[in-house]
Amino acid sequence: MDQTQRRILGQPLPIPTTQPKKKRTSMVSFFSKISWTVSLQKQEPPKNVFFILAERAQDPSAKKRHMAMRGLGAMASETPDKVKKYKKIVLDLLVHGLYDPVSADVIHESMKTLTIILGKIQGKSLGSFFIDITLQARTLLDDENDNLRYSAFVLFGQLADFAGRKWKRFFTSQVKQTQDSLLTHLQDRNPQVAKACKTTFRACSPYLKERKEYSLQSEADQRNPKLCRQLSHYHPELLQFLYANRIL
Repeated sequence: MDQTQRRILGQPLPIPTTQPKKKRTSMVSFFSKISWTVSLQKQEPPKNVFFILAERAQDPSAKKRHMAMRGLGAMASETPDKVKKYKKIVLDLLVHGLYDPVSADVIHESMKTLTIILGKIQGKSLGSFFIDITLQARTLLDDENDNLRYSAFVLFGQLADFAGRKWKRFFTSQVKQTQDSLLTHLQDRNPQVAKACKTTFRACSPYLKERKEYSLQSEADQRNPKLCRQLSHYHPELLQFLYANRIL
């Protein structure tokens, strides 16, 4: 293990504080970001590429952090075994990027890469990272940035499949706190966000199911009136889905 690798594995992740100058990204620079990762992978073995990306993911420059997150996503797609080997380090870097205090681009790329990696590892052995990812994804569901909202809905819906028994109670509480956001963004101004929200709503619907209480209340009284009213007006097909699966 060389000096760079020891430094990455031995030190806590610093929080970036430098605000880079905002510049318009030209088409040339856009393609250069993609070719940078490809050329790096051709020149270096996967192990070296990973540690180079890990170091740049902590760089004070938001542009370099953004490119590093994109590079980790490319590695996850092309060499998933290598990423699985360093899963904890990768998740630590991506969660750190998810909470980036400076750059929306870094946050967006971190969510996209997390979506890829969670799919590869099927959400296994996430540990406390599950909480960190869920809390930030839920926060970003109402962000003004369309790209962030879209990726947040995709990621949150994916987490619904990976909550498992360990995180079921926690995720149920998060879904119930997110109910208003789910209903609101079914009518999102961006059609792609609205579509992602609808998919996520279906994935999260089992967590909206109330526990059956033995009481004198009728079945209709125990249903969520706000949820039923809004869905019956805007999305009757979702309401029918909930009824058919005995969620409401």
